[in-house]
Amino acid sequence: MLVETLGEIIRNRRKELSITQPHLAELAKVSTNTLYKLERGQGNPSLDVLNKLAEVLGMELTLEVKKKH
Repeated sequence: MLVETLGEIIRNRRKELSITQPHLAELAKVSTNTLYKLERGQGNPSLDVLNKLAEVLGMELTLEVKKKH
């Protein structure tokens, strides 16, 4: 089972929409450096940053209760 990282999900969606990193950062009002780090799996983005990016990318953040195994 392939599990994508958060950075990979954001990068893949950004590429689907043909948006450059600098343009996405500008649209979401986050620093380009923050976006670079996030897509590389570095840094620790706040929920505010994630929500801004998700909004621009037409995505939403969801929290779910874990299912017991």
